Amino acid sequence: MASSDNSQRDGSVSYGFITDDPLSAEDYRCRVLGIVNVTPDSFSDGGLWNSTDAAVEHGLRLWGEGADVVDIGGESTRPGAERISDVVELGRVLPVVSELARNGVKVSIDTTRASVAKACIRAGAWMINDVSGGLSDPAMLQTIADLEAPCVLMHWRAPSATMNDNAIYNDVVGDVRSELAIRVEAALAHGIKLDRIVLDPGLGFAKRSEHNWEILRRLGELHSLGFPLLIGASRKRFLGECLADVAGVSRPANERDAATAAITALVAAQGVWGVRVHNVVLTVDTIRVVSKAR
Repeated sequence: MASSDNSQRDGSVSYGFITDDPLSAEDYRCRVLGIVNVTPDSFSDGGLWNSTDAAVEHGLRLWGEGADVVDIGGESTRPGAERISDVVELGRVLPVVSELARNGVKVSIDTTRASVAKACIRAGAWMINDVSGGLSDPAMLQTIADLEAPCVLMHWRAPSATMNDNAIYNDVVGDVRSELAIRVEAALAHGIKLDRIVLDPGLGFAKRSEHNWEILRRLGELHSLGFPLLIGASRKRFLGECLADVAGVSRPANERDAATAAITALVAAQGVWGVRVHNVVLTVDTIRVVSKAR
C-alpha cells in the first residue's frame, strides 16, 4: 500500500497532512469536529436540530465554542437505522451547509452518497466524511477525486440495518487495518491524492464493545498506515456499557460526555488528527490540557 511521508519520529502523523487544513503544519493539536445531526432519529440528539434554523444555530454555536470543523449529517447511521432517500437527505443538509459556509464555518458533510457530497461541496463544504469508506455508493470515490476534496474514509462492512451481524473478526485491529488499506488503495486508484485522506476505524460500526476497546488500545497499529486518524467515540454505546450501574443498566447517551472526554484525552495524547464529538466545549478544554503535556 502507498504510504505517506508524514510520520513523526514518535509514530504520530503530521497534522499539516491535508491541504487546506484549518491548522498549520506546525500545530499538532488534535482537531475538534462538532456534530450537527439534521435528523429525527440519531441515537443521541435525534430531533434536536431537525430543522434548518435549529441546525444552523447549533452549528454556529459549535463553531463559536471552538470546533475546527462542523460535521453536518442528514441520515442516521445508528445501529438498525433504515435508509432515507437522497432527496430527503439533500433537503435536510444542503440549506444548512450553505448557510454555515456563508458564515465562514469550516463544514464537512457526513454522507455516503456521491450526489449529496457533490452538492454540498459546491455549496461551500470543505470535506466529505463517508462512513462507508466509499463502499456504499460506487460513484463516491471518483466524485471525491473530481472535487479534489479532503475526505474521511471510515472502516465499514455493512449498512446500519445489518452491520451488527458483521461484527466478526479474527483480530479486530489487524482486520480493520487491512480493510482500511484496501480502501486507501481504491481511493488512490480513483485519483484521490494522498494529502486528502483521513482514516477512521469506525468505532461502533460492526463492532462490539470489546472490539472498540481493543482498537483504542492499539491505535499505533492504525497510525502505521501513515494517514491521519479521526476517532468518533462520542456518547457511543460502549461508553454507556462501561459506565453501567450495579443493575447493568447502561448510562444514558446524554450522560456520557465525561467518558467521551476521557477517550479524547487518550487518543489526543497518541497523536490522532481529530475527534468527532457532540460536546465541543468539554472537548476543547480536554485537548488544551493534553496539548500542554505533549
